[in-house]
Amino acid sequence: MTNIRAFGLTTAAALLFCANAQAQEADPYLWLEEVSSERALDWVKQWNNRTTSQLDALPGIRQTTDRIREVVDSRARIPFVEKQGKYVYNFWKDAERPRGILRRTTLASYKTDAPQWEVVLDVDRLARDEKENWVWHGMDCLKPKAERCLFSLTRGGGDAHVVREFDTRALRFVAGGFSLPEAKSEVNWVSRDRLLVATDFGSGSLTSSGYPRIVKEWKRGTPLQAAKTVFEGQPGDISVSGYSDHYPGFNREFVLRYTSFFTNELHVRHKGKLDKLDKPNSASAFTFKDQLLIRLRGDWKVGDGTYAQGSLLSIDFAGFMAGKRNFHVLYEPDATRSLQAVTTTRSAILLTEMVNVRSQVHELRQQHGKWERRTVATPAFANVTLSSLDYLESDEYFVTLNDFLTPTSLHLGQVGNDERQQLKSQPAFFDTSGLKVEQHFAQARDGTRIPYFVVKRKDIRYDGSNPTLLYGYGGFEISMKPSYSGTLGRAWLDKGGVYVLSNIRGGGEFGPRWHEAALKEKRQVSYDDFITVAEDLIARKVTSPQHLGIMGGSLGGMLVSVAALQRPELFNAVVSQVPLADMKRYHLMLAGASWIDEYGDPDRTEEWAYISRYSPYHLLDKTRKYPPVFFTSSTRDDRVHPAHARKMVARMQEQGHQVLYWENMDGGHGGAVNGEQQARLNGMVYSFLWDRLK
Repeated sequence: MTNIRAFGLTTAAALLFCANAQAQEADPYLWLEEVSSERALDWVKQWNNRTTSQLDALPGIRQTTDRIREVVDSRARIPFVEKQGKYVYNFWKDAERPRGILRRTTLASYKTDAPQWEVVLDVDRLARDEKENWVWHGMDCLKPKAERCLFSLTRGGGDAHVVREFDTRALRFVAGGFSLPEAKSEVNWVSRDRLLVATDFGSGSLTSSGYPRIVKEWKRGTPLQAAKTVFEGQPGDISVSGYSDHYPGFNREFVLRYTSFFTNELHVRHKGKLDKLDKPNSASAFTFKDQLLIRLRGDWKVGDGTYAQGSLLSIDFAGFMAGKRNFHVLYEPDATRSLQAVTTTRSAILLTEMVNVRSQVHELRQQHGKWERRTVATPAFANVTLSSLDYLESDEYFVTLNDFLTPTSLHLGQVGNDERQQLKSQPAFFDTSGLKVEQHFAQARDGTRIPYFVVKRKDIRYDGSNPTLLYGYGGFEISMKPSYSGTLGRAWLDKGGVYVLSNIRGGGEFGPRWHEAALKEKRQVSYDDFITVAEDLIARKVTSPQHLGIMGGSLGGMLVSVAALQRPELFNAVVSQVPLADMKRYHLMLAGASWIDEYGDPDRTEEWAYISRYSPYHLLDKTRKYPPVFFTSSTRDDRVHPAHARKMVARMQEQGHQVLYWENMDGGHGGAVNGEQQARLNGMVYSFLWDRLK
């Protein structure tokens, strides 16, 4: 071993030196974690050239890419809006504006077929003027008038962003206004001259996950360094943030501390003091006027009663803070039903639930101290998404409807009324007349029924010859829902391909219990569920291993990698996008430490024992034959480190397996930032899959 004393290192530094040296010896591809080193980027460019030259030779790839580009840059897409003050705002990108423009109009104009848009910010022009690779990251406006907003911009599409104050009356950035340098900041308005800011304040101000751990109150006209500390979390926390709820007559301030990915503390700030809300740390809490709403991720025993996991409770906020616990149960799940989303308007709470992975909507209003419930009529098989028009001033709300075969439409709903006004509708990007959708259930090893959707031709032959793409995720309580995709339609379904969306455990389709069934040491359950769906497709002769491919992104990228490594005989093509792969070091890279609650801690021997059994980087075996894998990633992804994919590719190449790799130099965790990049990426992905599976 190297003589560490020769370097004059302290004991702590020496231990770190040894650990890094051992890691380097054990992992010859550690250098690929150096995101932008010359050596690593040269390696990326070589792979990009190799992959594109191979895939560009496939028949039809140019036509597929061009048809996708027509979809992503189509001016007939729905311009989704959010209301801020007296305007509705939309961020729009197309072939002429690849970085996009923020524009606005009135709601009355938006309802017409040809809204009169006013450009608020041209990101392409801003990028040229400032010689920066700006990508739009969102806006936060001071309610109710929204005359001042905080605009966020990223360099290349990552999560870290700069923040600048913008005057929506003068349509310009505020000279000397609030401004923050690039960081994973959380910044929220309290009043026109006060913000609650959580950002990188310098050494020691971030958590081990790379997010802020300190909240400060920042007053206009003072330097950020003079901001007053409101709260400090611990280095081992995930993140902290501060915000105000802005309800007239209440205007409460809060500090939210995420102690882990699935646990949090909520503190109310009053006269400079913080009071922690007495709720389970696994539960989330938020306000609706004078009410406190608590959403449970686990059973909660209060007094002589117990409230069930997945329930939504309501109580008078002041009464709760005074010690009362007389909750109203606004929602309680069962074996087939789960709460997916909560939306508020001026006078109502809207609940979106899933019943066997199909959407339903319920409206709740408080009358004379009691909650009245009404089910809102929606199409039977539609995927329904709600968002309030203006939760402080209006009882209108946006309703987005779609399914696999029905183009997305946007409607304006009204509390107390089932009639909706259709505002916009997306055109049909592919022919659905010969297609149908079915829902099936595969039986897992433990007897659990695993739902999945199949999109296929009506005249399909059950002879095992159909090119079939199986998609999955299975984590973080995120539900996979039916949705319309012009890209999928044109690049896959139009050619006769079958598409399958799995609803495996680890997701949120049946609430927290469905998620917890695949947490940490139970992670293999989600892989087994995914494999069970694949086996069911083969058993029903929808397809066969020769014609079955799998695809997933992020956690789903790891899912398909594991499935292919554990059961390679079932698949003939794999697309793993922005995946996790090295689960021994995932918690040391970028935001990885924030996911320990999901996967486990590899530094704990007993937890690495089960993590190692599904870590793709450690499962690779040079003696086994795997289906070809196409990995994609992004240099600018500052959430899931591109080294996960890079190292998998390097090791697979070393072992002689068939592998392709393409890394976008922009894009963040989404993998692409404009229409050209999206079309290029998806053109390669679907062409690779069709070539392998047809």
